[in-house]
Amino acid sequence: MTAFRPCIDLHQGKVKQIVGGSLSDSGAKANFVSDHGSGYYAELYKNTGLQGGHLISLGQNNQQSVLDALTSYPKGLQFGGGVNLDNALNYLNAGASKVIVTSYIFEGNQFSWEKLSDISALVGPENLVLDLSCKKTNQGWMVATNRWQTITNVKIDAPLIGLLQPYCAEFLIHSADVEGLQAGIDDDLVSALGQIVSIPTTYAGGATSLRDLDRVKELSAGKVDLTIGSALDIFGGSGVTLDECVKWNQQNNAEIGDTLV
Repeated sequence: MTAFRPCIDLHQGKVKQIVGGSLSDSGAKANFVSDHGSGYYAELYKNTGLQGGHLISLGQNNQQSVLDALTSYPKGLQFGGGVNLDNALNYLNAGASKVIVTSYIFEGNQFSWEKLSDISALVGPENLVLDLSCKKTNQGWMVATNRWQTITNVKIDAPLIGLLQPYCAEFLIHSADVEGLQAGIDDDLVSALGQIVSIPTTYAGGATSLRDLDRVKELSAGKVDLTIGSALDIFGGSGVTLDECVKWNQQNNAEIGDTLV
């Protein structure tokens, strides 16, 4: 059943909400920069009983903030951002409930089944989330890596999802085209995901209000969860409050993916 999933995005050591397409080596356009550290948000999610949220490191200089969040909410957050074969177990041991990988399983714009197999075997499929964040092209939704700047040749469709599901516990899919814009979710992508996934899947990008939770539930037949970032009050937004999202989960008997495995 569809659920609200919390998030913590880190950039240059601070909790921020980033406009997805703006992230580059020189910086990023931010909708919000918090005065609070990552541990504050991790504690907030812990105290409200929210599980299965994702903690994402965007670029360098975030390591201390990552550790602060993981130690504040042990096994309550999934971590992604530079995860690879050498450090994945370290993040799990530091308190991540799961690790999230994306760029690691690509060589240029080519998908590496060998790398996917290696990291899935190392951490166990039950501890792995595949980030298939994407941009829409004439060919369909194509996975985007390298901070969403590199469009790969991997298309999100039923055959791909079917092949990937045995290697992981969940999918995380940002729609990079609408991430951080608060201009509405990608209805077509959410609907498509609902038709092809059979493991917990979280969509992020463009959510503006509590109504988007109802919309995602309807479009995906309850098979896709939703992250709300820039519109949320705790990130300076005015579209919806964290309390409203928590109550929505309770009223809809929403089950987070982390409780299903």
